[in-house]
Amino acid sequence: MRFSTAEEAVPARAKRKIVAKVVLAMGTSHSPILALDAPDWETRARNDRKNQHLFDVDGTELSYDQLYERVGPKYASSAVPANWREQDDAAERCLDRLALDLAEVNPDVVVVIGDDEHELFTDANMPAMSVFYGDPAISRRFVQPDDPRANDPEYTWMKMVARMYGMDENRRFATRPDLARAFIERLIESGFDVAIQNGVPEPEKVGFGHAFGFVVMRLMGERAVPIVPIILNTYYPPNQPTPARCYDMGATLRAAVEAFDGDLRVAVIASGGLSHFVTNESLDTSVLDALRSGDAKTLRSVPTKLLYDGSSEIRNWIALGGMLDGLRHAWSEYIPVYRTEAGTGIGLAFGRWS
Repeated sequence: MRFSTAEEAVPARAKRKIVAKVVLAMGTSHSPILALDAPDWETRARNDRKNQHLFDVDGTELSYDQLYERVGPKYASSAVPANWREQDDAAERCLDRLALDLAEVNPDVVVVIGDDEHELFTDANMPAMSVFYGDPAISRRFVQPDDPRANDPEYTWMKMVARMYGMDENRRFATRPDLARAFIERLIESGFDVAIQNGVPEPEKVGFGHAFGFVVMRLMGERAVPIVPIILNTYYPPNQPTPARCYDMGATLRAAVEAFDGDLRVAVIASGGLSHFVTNESLDTSVLDALRSGDAKTLRSVPTKLLYDGSSEIRNWIALGGMLDGLRHAWSEYIPVYRTEAGTGIGLAFGRWS
């Protein structure tokens, strides 16, 4: 009779290295209108009509008056409170569903892919891609006491959305520095010269913004799940990462998760988008269709001329696309919102892969 050695007696499964796993992926818009009652969307419409720097569906930069001259009152029947109420209800149902999905999966950590709009960074230092590996992540106040708009009735919406963004005060969000460092190391090894931060030294002046606070406050609620913030410069030329680079970054983050030594269940959430401040249904549906089907070619080749201003946040969803290998589309919903006759608004989108 042959006796097994102690090593041979250990089941193969027990000897296998335990590594982290992406168990859930989601995408969500984070528009201010999601904190406002539908009739209050008109306040955002008034701001749209003053906007001198809109980008039409073909990427042309123009003022609202020029947009109206080009398009006319094409969307007048959609830009009405009755339609807004239905869309507001639909969006809230989607957000509630995402929050329930997240609670049911109950991940150990949530990787949030978002953008920064002069909240943590300024034009003096605006990295194309960045990973935060400090603890905690501290939010910036949405309306600073010295902001001249603080008492302007046209900007009361800013105060109303502050809590939804976790920016009504300097809130502290728990993080996972160990996973963040693993991301940094893998990105560097893969040729990404990624920027890093390990703290928020002046939270009264700078701090984490809406893309990250929205996920924590609206989707996590009272559950304190640690986050790892991945920050893309979607908004500000000249160093916005290309769609291909965003997708490849997502794929690299996925590889880093799967190489992480530890039994860690990871969720990833893309925060932002889709098109705004001119609603571009064609662009939005093409991106969502590609995410649903796993069409990397389409995601990597989205025209950059269409990714300016708010539509630039689509980059966060493209990065999410790079992390979806092996995950299946569970559900998604698209709500094209038109706030004005000329078509300004936002393409609201929500979805889950698991």
